[in-house]
Amino acid sequence: MFTGLVEAIGKVSAVSQQPPGRRFTIEVGELAKDASIGDSISINGCCLTVISRAGSTLEFEAGEETLSCTNLGELKVASNVNLERSLAVGDRLGGHYVTGHIEAIGELVERRDDPPWAHLRFQMPGRLASQVAAKGSIAIDGISLTVVDADKDSFSVALIPHTLDVTTLGQRNVGDAVNLETDLLAKYVERSLGMSGES
Repeated sequence: MFTGLVEAIGKVSAVSQQPPGRRFTIEVGELAKDASIGDSISINGCCLTVISRAGSTLEFEAGEETLSCTNLGELKVASNVNLERSLAVGDRLGGHYVTGHIEAIGELVERRDDPPWAHLRFQMPGRLASQVAAKGSIAIDGISLTVVDADKDSFSVALIPHTLDVTTLGQRNVGDAVNLETDLLAKYVERSLGMSGES
């Protein structure tokens, strides 16, 4: 479980093919100090397991399903990624509950910079529309954000200077793919409503 508050930006230093999956070596800086084999870390919002540690780098494996359903399949050497360690019991919850299970890949379709702010619109699969609402929460590449407005296949967010500086969204351009995870509560409400008419 995560909060969607990015702790650092990491950089991919190596990508190894391990058919049908891949192995990623990521420079994580200070986050490596207390990382242990088996720990869960959010990489662009996707929960992955630490399988090796050497100095300030950590290694992760991603399977075929993860690569096809997230933007991790696009990572290459020198790619930047958002990093967050898993939530510890007793930690403050400054964002919202994020599971690290990506629902879909979205696409940045509009970016309007209003320095030092930015307004971004993302296209999403229509099946997610019922889980995305204005003033609701969504995780984009693992970043907890508040939805400004939403329609049947897109939504927008307004980014403060801090978010632009400390996450990869500041580097995103129109056409880029992003990982989307809708609010956990919205998923269960939709499921409950869908089941209520069945007997």
